[in-house]
Amino acid sequence: MSRALLAVRYLTILPLSRRSHAGLEDLGRAAPWFPVVGAALGLVLAAVDALTVRVFPPLLAALLTVTVWKFLTGGLHLDGLADCLDGLAGRDPAERRAIMSDSRIGAFGAIGLIFFLMLESAAVSELPHAARWRALVAAPGIARATPALLGRLFRSARAGGQGALFSAGLGRAAAPAALGVALAVAVAVLGWLGAVAFAVGVASAMAIGALLARRLDGVTGDVLGAGVELAELAVLLTVSAWTHARL
Repeated sequence: MSRALLAVRYLTILPLSRRSHAGLEDLGRAAPWFPVVGAALGLVLAAVDALTVRVFPPLLAALLTVTVWKFLTGGLHLDGLADCLDGLAGRDPAERRAIMSDSRIGAFGAIGLIFFLMLESAAVSELPHAARWRALVAAPGIARATPALLGRLFRSARAGGQGALFSAGLGRAAAPAALGVALAVAVAVLGWLGAVAFAVGVASAMAIGALLARRLDGVTGDVLGAGVELAELAVLLTVSAWTHARL
C-alpha cells in the first residue's frame, strides 16, 4: 500500500506517504496505481458536480467542477502542458528544453492554458446529465495510465530529469497494468463507449508524446504531464461527441 499512498501524494494535494527516501524511481514503481487514484479523483469530481449543478447554471457548475479538478491535482499536469507549449517556440531541441526549464510562463503557455481550460469547461457543461458523472470518473482514470506508457515508449530527453527517473522505475508490467486498470474503469462506468474513449485518450497522449519526442530528442516529465491533460480532454470530447452527434 505504500506505493498507492505515494501515488496519491504525488498526483493530488493530499499530504500522504511523506517518506524522505521515496523518490521518482519509487514513483515509477507506483505507476499501476495512477489510474486508481485518477478514478478516485473522478468520483470526488462527480460528487462536486452533482452539488454544483443543483445550485448554479450548467456552464458555471462545470467551471467550478474543473476548478476543483485542477486544485486537487495542484495544477501538476497543467504546468507540464504550459511548459511544452512554450518550448515549441524554440529553434532546436536544446533551446526548447531550456525554455521548458524556465519557471516563468510564456505567451504560448498562457494562451494555450486559457483555451485548454475553456474547452474542458465547455465539454463538461454540455455533457448530458446521465453521461456527465461517468465521463468525470473515466477521464482522470484513463489519462493517468498514460505516463507509464509514454515512459516505456520514448527515451528520456534529460538523463537526470524527472521524466528519466520516473521511467527508470517503471517495470515491464507497469504500462500494461496501468492501461488494464484504466480500461476496466472506463468500461465499468461508460460501457462500450468507455472502450472508445479509452482508445482515443491513449492515442492522443501517444500522439503528443511522439510529436514532442521528435522536437525535444526525447520526453521529459513535462511531456508526461501534457499527455495526461490532453488525454483527459480527449476523453471528455469523445463522450460529448458520442452523445451529441447526429449522423
